[in-house]
Amino acid sequence: MNTEATPPGAVSPEEARFNFRSGRLSLAFVATVGERWRGNHERLRTPADLARWYREAGLLDEPVAVTPAGLAEARTVREAVHRIAWSVIDGRRAAPSDEAVLNAAAEAPPLVPVLRSGARTLRPPARGGQRAALSTVARDAIELFAGAEAGRIRACASPECALLFVDTSRPGRRRWCSSDACGGRDRAAAYRRRRAARTQR
Repeated sequence: MNTEATPPGAVSPEEARFNFRSGRLSLAFVATVGERWRGNHERLRTPADLARWYREAGLLDEPVAVTPAGLAEARTVREAVHRIAWSVIDGRRAAPSDEAVLNAAAEAPPLVPVLRSGARTLRPPARGGQRAALSTVARDAIELFAGAEAGRIRACASPECALLFVDTSRPGRRRWCSSDACGGRDRAAAYRRRRAARTQR
């Protein structure tokens, strides 16, 4: 499986939209590459895209300054998370080099939790805001891979999706990243196949 994102390029507005159906911060970060099996679309094309992802992911209310070097580091961490996730799914040991990438990112102080009007929010530390945001993502990945939910990591069964997600269903047999999205499309396709088969009889 190809795990490397392609260089930034022109993508449609629909393909550039971030996807948050994974149910976990670090897996949603992996989804910033679209159609890995075909188009391998890079959604983090500029530092501003990464800053926007941090906001849309709910990590920060205000944008954090991201440098080109920070974007490159984030992409490296993202691909390590992707490869480790697939090693978990396949029952293989993760590559030590990928674990080292994740551990290095997690060493930076994470975003700081603060209480505002009775609600918890996060803010960057006085220095190193972009490293703190990435550290928060890396720490989420470490908790996921080393925790009870590791055995619930799945890849969407749709051949047009393959999004990584955490199966939170009680029986643990969920096949789709979303019942409304990919699951609905699969049911509709199955219905069309059955209908076509009846008309051919």
